[in-house]
Amino acid sequence: MAVSREDKYERILDAAIEAFAEVGYHSCQVSKIARIAGVADGTIYLYFKNKEDILIRLFTERMGDFIQLIRSRMESCQDTRSRLRAIVHTHLTHMENNRALATVTQVELRQPNSNLYSAIAVPLREYFRLVEEVIEEGIKQQEIIPSLNIHVARQMIFGTIDRATTDWVFARSERSLSKEADCMLELFSGALGLPKE
Repeated sequence: MAVSREDKYERILDAAIEAFAEVGYHSCQVSKIARIAGVADGTIYLYFKNKEDILIRLFTERMGDFIQLIRSRMESCQDTRSRLRAIVHTHLTHMENNRALATVTQVELRQPNSNLYSAIAVPLREYFRLVEEVIEEGIKQQEIIPSLNIHVARQMIFGTIDRATTDWVFARSERSLSKEADCMLELFSGALGLPKE
């Protein structure tokens, strides 16, 4: 049975996540990605310009899927606390269940490379906007302190989730990342002035 072009593309992205997480972006050779994906080395270049292009598209596509996942979990949420819970729980659980992806996003994408930074800025801004929308709606619904600085609140929420994920990736002993969600949610709720449950 022939493998579709789209399936090959997805297999290459999945293989790149595994390869980058295992040996690091700089040490990884395209041939390793091809071997894991089960394709010829040259096939990679039918889909991607180079290794950097693989990393950029890996992040933009997986982050796009991730944001859609969070938005779908928020659809049934009726208040700010439940929307925040959807963001925090989805983020931490998704990273915990996809350790290789967490390693790539928290380590390999933090390269001092202006091209890379510019390329990944778009999906990151979309995530930031998602968090800001929750805060704005909370203010509008009078659940959050009205004088709150939305930008600072977003930095606090995203920064805490992001740092917790990085700490988990580098932890010497195995522990659950998702178990930290409720504690984080309580901290955010207090800082935002959300009413007690």
